[in-house]
Amino acid sequence: MRAIRSNQMSTMGLRRLLLLFAMAQQNVLIAATDVLELGDSDFEYTVAEHDTLLVEFFAPWCGHCQRLAPEYETAATKLKGKVYLAKVDCTVNSETCGRFGVNGYPTLKIFRNGEDSAAYDGPRTADGIVSYMTKQVGPSSVALHSEGDLDAFINNFEASVVGFFSGEESTQLAEFLKASSAMRDNHRFAHTTDLSLGLKHGVESEAVLLIRPPRLNSKFEDSVIKTTAFSTASLRQFIGDHVFGLCPHLTAENRDDMSGRDLLVAYYDVDYLHNIKGTNYWRNRVMKVATKFQSQELNYAVANRAEFQDELKEAFNLGPSDMQELPLITIRTKEGNKYIMQEEFTPDGKSLERFLEDYFADKLKRHIKSEAVPQNNNGPVKVVVADNFEEMVNNPSKDVLLEFYAPWCGHCKSLEPKYTELGEKLSADDNIIIAKMDATANDVPSMYDVQGFPTIFFVPAGQKDQPQKYTGDREVNDFISYLKKEATHPLVLGTTREDL
Repeated sequence: MRAIRSNQMSTMGLRRLLLLFAMAQQNVLIAATDVLELGDSDFEYTVAEHDTLLVEFFAPWCGHCQRLAPEYETAATKLKGKVYLAKVDCTVNSETCGRFGVNGYPTLKIFRNGEDSAAYDGPRTADGIVSYMTKQVGPSSVALHSEGDLDAFINNFEASVVGFFSGEESTQLAEFLKASSAMRDNHRFAHTTDLSLGLKHGVESEAVLLIRPPRLNSKFEDSVIKTTAFSTASLRQFIGDHVFGLCPHLTAENRDDMSGRDLLVAYYDVDYLHNIKGTNYWRNRVMKVATKFQSQELNYAVANRAEFQDELKEAFNLGPSDMQELPLITIRTKEGNKYIMQEEFTPDGKSLERFLEDYFADKLKRHIKSEAVPQNNNGPVKVVVADNFEEMVNNPSKDVLLEFYAPWCGHCKSLEPKYTELGEKLSADDNIIIAKMDATANDVPSMYDVQGFPTIFFVPAGQKDQPQKYTGDREVNDFISYLKKEATHPLVLGTTREDL
């Protein structure tokens, strides 16, 4: 009897040990994350405990959030002890997300001492987040006291903005520090009150130098540019005009800063850590050709093709098998037009010259990413792809209600049955098209501002250059009420005409 009771106790003890071990393992897994998880119950007082805090508002089903998650986690670990990162699941903490006007995912905000300070508009990679958030803490401009300090500061992968002043009481220094505070998010600033430190760079009186990264030094442009303008507006203009130079190194961290411009990129094995000479071999050939077209409005850059593999696949439908040893040349304009150089890049640069001559002469064929045009498009909701966009959406005689969606989007999936019902109710109306387009698989025309999913536009007949974003509720009756007001012709619901 005692033996049985002893065995039972041993079994119970073993189970208890296993349970405690499982709980300990669970706690280890929970503790493994360096991202603070906040909710409605603890958001306000937790945020107030931090001088500077980056908060991601997300939804678990959001594809963009899923892609950001590992980068965000890595950044949190690298920043531990300097800046904390936090996240809020908006699907279960609607009160907090609603209070801060979150209407798309992920939304990132910087909080200072508990207050919503600014939207985070920096990179979405781990290194980019680390670089951006590091600039949010400490002084906006580093004080330099020796030539060694100066050399160490400018020996960086990023450009450096350094002010040289006659003393601590300099009014120009005060202006410079204001400017550095206003632009600390995007640029590195330092200053010294020892003018002699600037002698080797030609500085003899108060001035500001923009010093490009040493790895990008080239005979085709100056590596140091000087200005005697010190105000925030003047320095912002000066830095914006010169920081990238003739042909910068495009990275995941700075690509947002280079957006909104016509840009040619040479993609190849760019490696400024292990192969500076080999990297600059091709960059110099791009720059040599670029100098011949400097009067034209086109910017140039080099980039590592492996780093941008996903983007090349998404934008140009280019996979790893399309990547050769020679640079791959693409152009993307601010309007969203895309071009690929079909001819092989030659070391003498002649093929690139011909490509640019054809580009500026408007002789190149645009590259358009599109799904196949549906063979059968008779459903209540018409399928629009890039290759039939002109025919379907820009038909001058038709009103079009067009939904841009993503296959992984939870809101889009919730809308689908209602949108289909709307299409069925209006299937007898020959004057209106209810349509949808997968914005992840097709190029979206530039006049359509699609920042999240679903985004819906009404495109009136005869006014195809004036699409109107739909911002109303998304029940079937809400769509019908809207269309009754906006449609060019009276709606036909089923077989009954609805007069306006």
